[in-house]
Amino acid sequence: MCQHHRREFLARFGVGSLLLTPLALALSGCKKDNWPDEMVDIKWDRDTCVVCNMVISDRRFAGEMRGGPNKTVFKFDDPGCMAIWLKEKAEKYPWLADASTRMWVADYNSKSRDEMNWLDPRRAYFVTRTSPMGFNFAAVAAPLAGALDFTDMRQHVLARLKK
Repeated sequence: MCQHHRREFLARFGVGSLLLTPLALALSGCKKDNWPDEMVDIKWDRDTCVVCNMVISDRRFAGEMRGGPNKTVFKFDDPGCMAIWLKEKAEKYPWLADASTRMWVADYNSKSRDEMNWLDPRRAYFVTRTSPMGFNFAAVAAPLAGALDFTDMRQHVLARLKK
């Protein structure tokens, strides 16, 4: 049973009536779509990108970051949008540059929409793929010919904005 099913179960039977049984312990440990522990679920086709305001639909390019004293969450529909946000909001949110700020991008090569893998973009590689906002980068776990690291991908995106 994954997180959304666990919520339904707890709502139906009430938290107070649920004793700490092996079933309760098992229910507390699952996470939908292989999502990292601190990552907030993206509500596909409902949540919007904080940069372009597009609905986040194409799971292959989604991203999220979380950090600061309030563990603020920002969601993205394209790795290029994440690159722009990091540049544009650096003054407002100085914690974006902290190594402790959590960032995730979808692994373009995830097996299926139901089995998403998430990568730290600072350790991912970016390959050219047609993306929702036309920045045309997708994250992958292993280096491929012509792949860029996060810093180089960001520079390419920001250079395109200056033109």
